[in-house]
Amino acid sequence: MQSTDSLHLRRSMYALLITVAVAIVVGHIVAVNRLYEPNLYRDEGDPNDLRSPWPRTRPQPMPTHGDNDRSRWDTVRALVDDGTYVIGHRDVDSATGQYVDRGIITEDGWKTIDKVLRPDTQDFYSSKPPLLPTLVAGEYWLLKQLFGWSITTDRYPVVRSILVTVNGVLFLVYLIFLARLVEQFGSSDWGRVLVLAAGGFATFVTTFANTLNNHTVAACCVLFALYPALQIWYRGEYRASLFLTAGFFAGFTAVNELPAASFAVGLLLLLLLRAPGRTLLLAVPAALVPVAAALWTNYLALGQLRPAYGEFGGPWYEYAGSYWKIDPTNLKHGIDWAYRSESRAVYAFHVLVGHHGIFSLSPIFLLSVAGMLYGLVKWRRNGEQPPPLNMVALLSLGVSLLVVGFYIGVVNDRNRNYGGWTSGLRWLIWLTPLWLVAMMPVADWLSYRRWGRGLAYLLLGISIFSATYPALNPWRHPWLYDLLQAHGWIQY
Repeated sequence: MQSTDSLHLRRSMYALLITVAVAIVVGHIVAVNRLYEPNLYRDEGDPNDLRSPWPRTRPQPMPTHGDNDRSRWDTVRALVDDGTYVIGHRDVDSATGQYVDRGIITEDGWKTIDKVLRPDTQDFYSSKPPLLPTLVAGEYWLLKQLFGWSITTDRYPVVRSILVTVNGVLFLVYLIFLARLVEQFGSSDWGRVLVLAAGGFATFVTTFANTLNNHTVAACCVLFALYPALQIWYRGEYRASLFLTAGFFAGFTAVNELPAASFAVGLLLLLLLRAPGRTLLLAVPAALVPVAAALWTNYLALGQLRPAYGEFGGPWYEYAGSYWKIDPTNLKHGIDWAYRSESRAVYAFHVLVGHHGIFSLSPIFLLSVAGMLYGLVKWRRNGEQPPPLNMVALLSLGVSLLVVGFYIGVVNDRNRNYGGWTSGLRWLIWLTPLWLVAMMPVADWLSYRRWGRGLAYLLLGISIFSATYPALNPWRHPWLYDLLQAHGWIQY
């Protein structure tokens, strides 16, 4: 029986950690700004420097960072201000073949490489799935109606307000539910606090909170699906709301991160084992709602169900002037073209323990691996149906191996990338809640050992350093990448 004083102290620690973490994130959101760092641009005195030239005129101040988030903001602006998903148009002179682009994508502060050109209409669209920008456009429309704000003239209050809502508020709820899980399934005060501290400060969920992206949204949705699923599995609570919530957020995770369909399927299968009737009648239909919404908005935008990124490698992407067009006479350099100079084995090394490594940048997740393996070993020894965290261990390990294995061993060379200019493997951020919950038994085990606590502090400190290093702009390389590049050990 735990004392009331101990419970009160833990809850106070949870509140303190959540307050600090959310305040830091909101501070970064409110300070969001377009940045230009001189060290990232060409040295005009070095003829061999292949980097971009320094801008000759002052760029337009913007509360956005780079091509990825601007692509989504372009859609938000087009939907509310113009009533269309089209973000630009290309006019071509039939006699000379010369083209002239016009529209949002030609304006300073709104240009992006993450766009596609529809061949039959010569209209430009964002290459990002339209569901999230459509939802964000709803908030922009509301701000415009209530306050008369325009995303072009009042860009700072519009963008910052939306980011606080989409990332700040979601992050607050995310940490509250994580605190509930560590309280429910943890067995030591120290272990509980460690996992919550890792969730608040040591992952790339916080790093990407000051930019409009699908990765942080997906990470929050994983936890929002996992929490009710664990109440069903562990506590035997069969309320309809739990099945509806678990199903809906599992489906919404999948539409924000396509590989997360593996998570949605795995979670629904586990619920099917526990309560087949309610899962089929409640959870599965709820999961299909966001899937239907994603297909519907994609059809509204492009006139087809196939997403824009599904056209990669074809004419939608490889039009004249496109960043993604392959030109044998012009060898491109940079992280997006790393596949041309490194083998799949080298890529696997950097994904796991190299310059974008899961465990080199966020070594706190080594505890997650240990937790997954511990859960499976304990389950096999008991020979019984797994208790809750063993279920998490099974789900986390299976999904992680499937997703990481897919990126390392299955995707073709051209799609084998690190996510472009990014501070970490952004397409794995959505796995964060699974890894945090999976590490709880190991955190508890380490809490009773002095060397274990010391090791955890070291792993936590390195992970926080990695997440904080690009705090002003997540669309920058990791510290380990910068270190290797500075010593000439990698050259893309």
